Amino acid sequence: MSPVRGVPGGPGPAVIRRTPPDWAGRALADVLERAAATRTETGDRFPLYADPDTGRWTTTGRGAWTGGFWAGLLWLRARHTGNAGDRAAAAACTARLAEWVEADTATRGLILWYGTALAGADTGARELRTRAARAALAAFDTELGLVPWGSAFGGPRLLARVDGVPGMVGLLAAGGPEGARAAASHLHRHLDLCLGGGGRVVPAWEFAAEAGWQAYEEPSAGWSRGSAWLLLAVADALHRTEVSRSAPDRLEAVAERLADVWTRPCTPLVPPADEARPAGPLDTSAAAIAAVALLKLARLPGCRAARYAYRAAAILEHLVGEHLTRGMLLDGCYDAGKGVAVRHELVWGDFFLALGLAALTGLVEIRDV
Repeated sequence: MSPVRGVPGGPGPAVIRRTPPDWAGRALADVLERAAATRTETGDRFPLYADPDTGRWTTTGRGAWTGGFWAGLLWLRARHTGNAGDRAAAAACTARLAEWVEADTATRGLILWYGTALAGADTGARELRTRAARAALAAFDTELGLVPWGSAFGGPRLLARVDGVPGMVGLLAAGGPEGARAAASHLHRHLDLCLGGGGRVVPAWEFAAEAGWQAYEEPSAGWSRGSAWLLLAVADALHRTEVSRSAPDRLEAVAERLADVWTRPCTPLVPPADEARPAGPLDTSAAAIAAVALLKLARLPGCRAARYAYRAAAILEHLVGEHLTRGMLLDGCYDAGKGVAVRHELVWGDFFLALGLAALTGLVEIRDV
């Protein structure tokens, strides 16, 4: 298959072909049919990762940091089918995320933004997002200039981690002008800490009163999802004027640096989970996250829009052609260092693949998610 030329409805030069590619529609239908089967298998539990051979899911009772992606996947299915039963299932799943509103974790952005952003006019999801925005703003530490990583998953509480930024930008911004200022501060403090030279990302930092901010050992600097998460957060912010207007030039420059990591010549479409282990496991979920981020950047004006659209579509097409089996996006890596689920289907990998495909086919407006 040849790479897709452009994104439907994108601005200016990114729109080279408006007809959705056939492979994207077929793949989206497969992923969302798989979601229906997963819903039957898991019931009220949340899928986390699935065995590549059997397809059986490891699940959690509360959803952990990935629960919002499962809810988001169900909302995508509901949009795709228009079925009232699918909408009810998505709404019920989203309602089960409510206990995370007051949890001490910056991953509330991942859970409660992505779990509600595709819900449209659903009243319950809208009310949950409003509550979550208020709680996130209340957790903002004015001295540190961010919402700390938190204690919900153990370990040090005063961490700044790149996976605590995407989703949190949108969630904080939903809290009005004060929330938008907090969202900008949260993002820029993470950029100050996590963005190294040449677009290299140091994913985690720990704060101590005596020593200030110090690089934290986990996740390691070669973690593939590090740059993908940060690129997604910056792309989100650039679509929110209330967040980006304080430093638009900086965010545009950072987006270019981070996007270059994913678009430069000879860069693999799917990276190793750890760049220090190039022969180790891949991480298709990192590629899917980056593709969505690039699709968002392609919806901004500028001479790089077509490049970003082309690369995003190439990544998605490669994921579909080489790693998608019966609606399962395989070769995702949950934790390479600990050897946990290193070639598996990951619920957030499925979500971001489906979201990217939904953008290519016109099912969603990527700027809104």
